[in-house]
Amino acid sequence: MTKSDLQFLPVSINVTDKKILIIGGGKVAAHKGTAMARFVSNVTVIAPEFTPEIQKLPFTFIEKEYESSDLKGFFLVYACTANRELNARIKADCEEWGILASVCDAPILCDFISPAIHKEGTISIAVGSNAQNVRQSVGIRNRISELIKEGKIAI
Repeated sequence: MTKSDLQFLPVSINVTDKKILIIGGGKVAAHKGTAMARFVSNVTVIAPEFTPEIQKLPFTFIEKEYESSDLKGFFLVYACTANRELNARIKADCEEWGILASVCDAPILCDFISPAIHKEGTISIAVGSNAQNVRQSVGIRNRISELIKEGKIAI
């Protein structure tokens, strides 16, 4: 299977009172965490070290190397390490635990992907490209955000 064969169903997942885990403490993890912080705070981040950017988020931080037992009790997992082999191992561990996983920068390994999101109040606008063109999705989301700010689209 290739990246172009992937099909992702755009859905909204109820994460109320569900535990979310980010594995990784660098730039990619901070980016995912920043997007999530608009929706939830019940996120735990595990990594041997953390960037100052991610530490500003309202999450729980555990400074340690990843172990498969870290997955216990989590609903969703984001594998955001700089190590592709470790990310693939995290995905395999998630499969064993029955947990949905998103492996950053590897859509072929993802159970789900995160779209580019504009959130305002109770309205969320998600733009996805089926993991084919993230930059285009972000560009469209940014244009929608501009149109809302300019009053050309009312929410």
